[in-house]
Amino acid sequence: MRASEPDFCPLPLGVLLRRIAHEWRTRHAIFDLAPGHYFDASALPDLSVHFLGRPAATPLGPAAGPHTQLAQNIVLSWLGGARIIELKTVQALDRLEVPRPCIDMETVGYNVEWSQELRLEQSLEEYVKAAMIIEILGGWEELRQFIGRDPGPRIFDLSVGYDLAGISSPRVAAFIDGLADARPTIDRLRAEIPEPFAAWRDHPFPRAVSGSATLSTFHGCPPGEIAAIARHLMNRHGLDVVVKLNPTLLGLVRVSAVLRDRLGYEELRLLPEAFEADLSLERAVDLIGELDAFAREHGRRFGIKLTNTLVVANHRGVLPADPMYLSGPPLHVLAVTLLDELNRALPGMLAVGGEGGPVEVSFSAGVTKHNVADVAGLGVAPISVCSDLLRPGGYGRLKPMLAVLRERMAAAGCANLAAWRSHRREGAVANGATDAVAAYARNLDTEEGARPYTRSTTARPLRHVDRVLMRWDCVACNECVTVCPNNAFFRVASGSEIGLASADQYVYLAELCNRCGNCAVFCPEDGDPAAVKPALYLDPGRFAAEDRPGFLLMRNGDRVSAVPRADLEDDAGLLGRLLDAPGGLPLDPRDLVAVAGSAPRFGEDDPPEDPAADGPPVLGGGAHVVDGPHVDLRGEGGSLGGLA
Repeated sequence: MRASEPDFCPLPLGVLLRRIAHEWRTRHAIFDLAPGHYFDASALPDLSVHFLGRPAATPLGPAAGPHTQLAQNIVLSWLGGARIIELKTVQALDRLEVPRPCIDMETVGYNVEWSQELRLEQSLEEYVKAAMIIEILGGWEELRQFIGRDPGPRIFDLSVGYDLAGISSPRVAAFIDGLADARPTIDRLRAEIPEPFAAWRDHPFPRAVSGSATLSTFHGCPPGEIAAIARHLMNRHGLDVVVKLNPTLLGLVRVSAVLRDRLGYEELRLLPEAFEADLSLERAVDLIGELDAFAREHGRRFGIKLTNTLVVANHRGVLPADPMYLSGPPLHVLAVTLLDELNRALPGMLAVGGEGGPVEVSFSAGVTKHNVADVAGLGVAPISVCSDLLRPGGYGRLKPMLAVLRERMAAAGCANLAAWRSHRREGAVANGATDAVAAYARNLDTEEGARPYTRSTTARPLRHVDRVLMRWDCVACNECVTVCPNNAFFRVASGSEIGLASADQYVYLAELCNRCGNCAVFCPEDGDPAAVKPALYLDPGRFAAEDRPGFLLMRNGDRVSAVPRADLEDDAGLLGRLLDAPGGLPLDPRDLVAVAGSAPRFGEDDPPEDPAADGPPVLGGGAHVVDGPHVDLRGEGGSLGGLA
């Protein structure tokens, strides 16, 4: 696939909203997430926080990563309880070739993808679409009993990288401006809002989608450039800014001691050159002070984020690139260790440990339901999650995290997070620590405290079944659905009624699959679900251009037809019957582009050339043009035959 072509294609707002209505009516779920996983942020204890002066109903959210690229992913995170959502990092260079697979979560967490896989213009629209859908669902009566009468405020924190030239370029500037004032995009999208949400076409959606930015820079970025970017974002765009720091601040010797000696990851190979080129701890301390002073002088807020992933050599050979980036449990210990170092080096400056310093701290490193209460007690916000959401349960893992936090708070008699932070600080001081950060870092330095993060704990083998994965009738564990960050896979019931052995079958939408490889890691059978299970195409052009086993979905009146590739003809009728069942295709059949009998069948012939335009995209008002493949689900003439 050419670098200019994304590996997945966003679905239009109207299609997403029709899918919500159709799936709720036929499957009682939204994007395959059942109501049991939705979080009621209005219940007690109160989990609300402020991030850079803005209120949010919970401190939890997905980190910039695979879960915040597409609108439906962001909505899924919100349903699970996320209220501070860090949007996927964007950069000026948005025609990337990402190695595939790009995620390896078998033990801890490794990846080789680090920026958006969409064009800037597509990313802007995805984030605006997500904000509009969340606004609509927050007022949808159908969800009241599951998310409460008031889902509470939420924050979109945009993430940008990686140098001043790119961030100050016209296209990135237009992207940021388009989130600061999204009215042109919102007004263009209003007409797509379908029934039963038509009343929202005239809703006064908030014009500002985001008012803050987290800055991500490459290893080796000079401190002067980091400061210049932060000042640019504050001055040119009026944003509050968080600077993401790297675990290399601890130095090669200290990082090696933590990973190898304390945690037992002897196989990890650190890259000395990454430490030599990166910011030093002493310079980071000075930089934090400088940027905090600059922010206050200009009426802005400043914070830091701990931490970025850690660059390591590719010792596993699973991912097709070197180096790769470490996340998950070992990064948690490094991040807390670094937080303790910075807190001691900047007394009274950081808003952690129960103290109210001016520099806020975001935390994203190996957060799970087992440590989220401890992390919340440090005073950090947001508490961002990535690696844990890539494990079985996926977006459904958010609600249990918040439930554990509430349970711990209630048991301590804490009515809100401020009381919980005070409680944790008092306990830390009573045990001889200076504050909650020092106490938590000291605990992770003990054998018992470090155990959950050690190699011996994280290297436990995944579940395995001694059988080869087949197109139909697998063990039906549902893990391909929950570990997919892009919501590509879904379950279809009931296969047993049409002659298959298992009641549940699994298929995926090709346009939403970017071949990240995560489903192959967790599938208990021998095989890759994205290569074996049926791929369902919505776009005839994409179906023609690709070669993975699949079917083009088409409308046949109010029913679904599946046009197969030549070698899958025997399965077309079976798949059609599955998708026509009440628990079948989650999409509204009206959103299938083709009409039965009109699509070509592709076998061994060479596919046609991609007709995507080579011209530049248009951002903001005017015509909506995005080059690269896209899904046009409005049918001939853009009207779907007059269906709403």
